Parts: sequence; C-alpha cells; structure tokens
Amino acid sequence: MRWTLLTLLSLTLLAGCDQPGPETDNGEAAAKEVNVYSARKEALIQPLLDRFTEKTGTEVNLITGGADALIERMESEGEHSPADLLLTVDAGRLYRARQADLLQKADSETLRNAVPEQYRHPEGYWHGLSVRSRVLVVAPDRVPANAPSRYADLADERWQDRICIRSSNNIYNQSLVASLIAHKGEEATEQWARGLVENMARSPQGGDRDQILAVANDLCDIAVVNTYYLAMMHNSDDQTQREAAEQVALRWPNQNDRGAHVNISGAGVARHAPHPEQARALLEFLVNDESQQWYAEVNNEYPVKEDVAISETLREWGDYKADDLPLVRLGENNDKAVRLMDRAGWQ
Repeated sequence: MRWTLLTLLSLTLLAGCDQPGPETDNGEAAAKEVNVYSARKEALIQPLLDRFTEKTGTEVNLITGGADALIERMESEGEHSPADLLLTVDAGRLYRARQADLLQKADSETLRNAVPEQYRHPEGYWHGLSVRSRVLVVAPDRVPANAPSRYADLADERWQDRICIRSSNNIYNQSLVASLIAHKGEEATEQWARGLVENMARSPQGGDRDQILAVANDLCDIAVVNTYYLAMMHNSDDQTQREAAEQVALRWPNQNDRGAHVNISGAGVARHAPHPEQARALLEFLVNDESQQWYAEVNNEYPVKEDVAISETLREWGDYKADDLPLVRLGENNDKAVRLMDRAGWQ
C-alpha cells in the first residue's frame, strides 16, 4: 500500500509538471514549483522550504523517505522522475546517486563561495548544506579524562565490554570506517574493526540517542555518535533525554593529528529535473546566511559556511579540529567499508 501511495503521488507531481504555468516575457511557461526528495525528516527541513516559498513564490513539493529507497525510486522512474533535488544526510549516499548518474552539475559562484571544497563534489554534482562530527561520548565518572583520545583507541583491550555503537548497516558508521580506510588502509582498519567488535558491551542496536542513553544508564562507558544528536538531547522537551545528555561528556577524537571525522547533509540537482533552475535556486538558498543560521540554531549542526555563527550548545563544546579529508572519499570507500565490517563480525 505504501508504494502504491508513493506511486500515485509521483503521478500527481508529474501531472502537475505538465500543467502550463505563468508565462515569461518571451512566452515560455515559467514553472513555480520544485520537487524535493529528502532523506531528512520533515521537521528538519520543512521550515526552510516554507521560507523559500515565502521569498520566491515557488511551491516546494516534499517527499521524504530513506536515502536508499529514494535513490532506488529515482532509478526506477528514470527520465520521467519528478524529482528536482535529492537531499540526503550523508556524503556516501550523494556519491552513490552520482555514480548511478542520477545527478547533474549545479556549479555556481554562489555555491563555490559558500561551500568549502572538501564538502562538495569536485565537479559540482552535489554540495554540503550542514556539517556534523562523529565523536565519542563517555561516562566521565568511569572513563579517565585523557582517554580514549583517538578512534584507534576504541580497539584497545582496556575497553573490552565497554563500548556502545550502532550497527554496521548505519551509513554514519560506514562513512567513519571509509574515512579510516582512506587514512590507514584497509588491512589496518579491519584489524581496528575486529578490536572494536571485541570491545562492544552489547550487540549493536538503536540509533545515536540510544547509545547516549546506554552510557547514561551504565550499560556501557563509551559511545560513538553524531554531534547533533547529543545537542538535540541537551535541548529536548523530554526530561529523560536532557538528563541523559547531561550525564555524559563529549570527547573530540584525534585532535593531535588528523582531526575528528566529519560528514554532511547535502543535496544535488536531479539529472532529469523538470525544474532545474528552481532546484538550483533552492540549493543556493539553503547555503545563504539565513538558512545556515537556521541549521545552526535549530538543528544544532555546524554550518558549511564558515562565517555563520553556531548555536550556544555547540559553542559550549569549544573549537575542534576537523578532518580535512575530501568527503567524496567516503563514497569511494563505502563498498570496501561494508565488506570489511562484515568480515570483522560487526553486526
């Protein structure tokens, strides 16, 4: 039934795309809509889309779902896809969409000036919109202040039965492993992954918030999570989540060498976009100062635009050194990472 409803929605969007819109001065129909396929939850993107409509008059049709499902859908829809813009929460999925020839170049001076080189595709097929780091959270009363200080430390036998982390099918973990392959090579990373598996306090389960709750509830002493989940828990309306966030401490890994692993939410213009100009305009809107400030204040993510202020919660965590690995490498190494994690017994 779900796919039937999605198919009907696609047909509705397609029908809308065929309808004539207001005419420009040269008599051509001017589209006043843009169709977004988004792997971000509606609450984390809809307010920005509403603001775009308010400022430009362009209506935004939003379809949300898992990144893999949306990519597969675009593949099955082919040249008849109504998708104008694909928005995901990981560079690895944007890389996959590019490899499947589902995106087109959307290079512009605005995008180049706003998005640092490491956070965009080298040829302009996708661009980062916000940044998050995958960090360590620890129980400060059970873990020394000076350890662990690196991702490599998670494989140390001193942490046996003390680590919580999500499953190997989670894209955030796949991208972390992909970054380690880029830095350390496949053999060393597999050895690390085997050590990490030996140190897990329980079988991987739940999301990032569940790992933080597990540390707060003494189920483990160390967890690996994205920064914005911890920030959201600090600012949650749920007292249980706030209290859990207050009981853990954040550790920035690898500050004395390459820096903490980072990833992006990002977007690319669909190859067969019915409204490519509107899609490009929306992409540029999402990296302007107003939108970047919203990402920082509401989502507690780091802006890709370097001169935009971060939220009070993020400021309290202080400055950190970020890994400068080009994020396209996360996609390039994803298949290796998945196979490696499987060999290591990472469930």
